[in-house]
Amino acid sequence: MGVKKNNHPSLDIVESYGREFSGKRIVLCVAGSVAAYKAIELARLLMRHGADVTCVTSNAVTKLVQPDYFKWATGNEVITKLTGELEHIRLADYNKSDLIIVFPATANTLGKLANGIDDTPISTVLTVGFGSKIPILMCLAMHASMYENAAVKKNISFLEKKIEFLSPQMIEGKAKAPEPEDVLDYVLKRFGHSSILDKKKVLITAGPTIEYIDPVRVITNQSTGKTGVLLAKEMQSAGARVTMVYGPGREAVPDGIKHIPVKTTAELKNAIQRELKKKFDIVIMAAAASDYTVKNPSKSKIKSTKESISIKLVKSPKIINQIKKIQKDTFLVGFKAETNLSKSALEKEAIKKIRETGADMVIANDIGAEYSRNSENNQVLVVSSNGKVWSGRQKKEKIARFIRKQIEKEFKSK
Repeated sequence: MGVKKNNHPSLDIVESYGREFSGKRIVLCVAGSVAAYKAIELARLLMRHGADVTCVTSNAVTKLVQPDYFKWATGNEVITKLTGELEHIRLADYNKSDLIIVFPATANTLGKLANGIDDTPISTVLTVGFGSKIPILMCLAMHASMYENAAVKKNISFLEKKIEFLSPQMIEGKAKAPEPEDVLDYVLKRFGHSSILDKKKVLITAGPTIEYIDPVRVITNQSTGKTGVLLAKEMQSAGARVTMVYGPGREAVPDGIKHIPVKTTAELKNAIQRELKKKFDIVIMAAAASDYTVKNPSKSKIKSTKESISIKLVKSPKIINQIKKIQKDTFLVGFKAETNLSKSALEKEAIKKIRETGADMVIANDIGAEYSRNSENNQVLVVSSNGKVWSGRQKKEKIARFIRKQIEKEFKSK
C-alpha cells in the first residue's frame, strides 16, 4: 500500500474499503464552520479507499477541533500555520497533489480564493493550487442568507467554471455542508469509479517479454508497457480488483495493484495459468509477448570474437488462445498491433483475432510510421460483437480511459 509512509496506527484502515484512490494525494482544507467535525469522518472515508490525506486547518477550526484529532485521523502532520518548510508549495505546487477538497467551505474562504487573497494557511494553499491547476472541490456551508448574498453569488459565478462545487443541503435556513458520504461518492465518480466494474476481478498483462540468446543477450521488442499500466490504473480507479502480470516495461506499477513480474513468454504463460486457477471477471491481454523464442539458447555467453552466428527461432504458443478454454465465462480483451495498414485492413485483422481467440473485444492499433513519429500519441480501433469504434489520435492517458469505457459498456451488455 503505497500511501503508508509511516507506521501510524491510523494507516491500518487504508484500502480497507477499496483501492480507487490508491496512490492519490488529497489535501483536505477544513475551514471555520461547526461542520468541521465531520471532516474527520470524510478523511477516514477517503483513506479507506486508498487516499493519502493531509489536513490544513484554519485558526477558527482549531478552537472547535484540536489538530491532534486530524493527525490521529490521517496519520499525517496537520498544517495549522505556514513555516520555512513551505508547506503550501509542498502540498499544492504543480503535480504535488491530485485533489484539494475544502470541507466545509465558508463564504470567507470562497471570497479569498475568488479575489486572490492568501493571508491564511488555507487561502495560501488554495491560491497555489488554483495557479498550479490542481483540481479544487468546494463543499459550501453557511447560513442561507449568506449563500444568497450577491457578493457570494458573484464569487461562485467567477469560480464555477474554474473549480468544482458540491451543492450544500438547504436545511433549517442553512446551506449545510454535504454529508461526508456524498463527498466520497462525488470523488469516487470524479476519479472514474464505476458501479459496473466495482469489485470486479481483473487480470491484465502488460509490457514486453524477452527471449534469451545467451545469459547476457536477449531478443525483445519496443513496448514500454505504458498503455497496459495506464489501463490497469483506469480499472483500479473504476473500483476493480486488479492483478497485473508485467514484463520488463519502463512504467512503474501503480500502488494497490497486485504485481507479478515476469521476463520471458514462458514465464508470462505460466503466471497467467497460475492466476487463472482463481476466477476473474475480465482478462485483458495487453502484453507485447514475443511471437518467436530462441530454440536453443546458449548456457554461456557467446564469444564476441565470432564473425557471425546463427540463431534459430521457433514460434511461441499464443497464450490468448487458451484463456477461454480455462475460463469460458470471463470477458476477454485482446490486443492486435499491425504496421502501416488501412483502416479497413486493420478492422479485418481485429475480426480475425476475435474468431481465432474467442475474445469478446479486440483493441487494434497501427504502430507503423505515424506512431513512430510520436509514440506518446496513439489511435485504437475497438471491435466487438456490437460493432466498431475509433478513439481518434490522442494521448495514451486518454486512450486508456477510452478503452476502459468501452470495456465497461460491453461488459454491462454481456
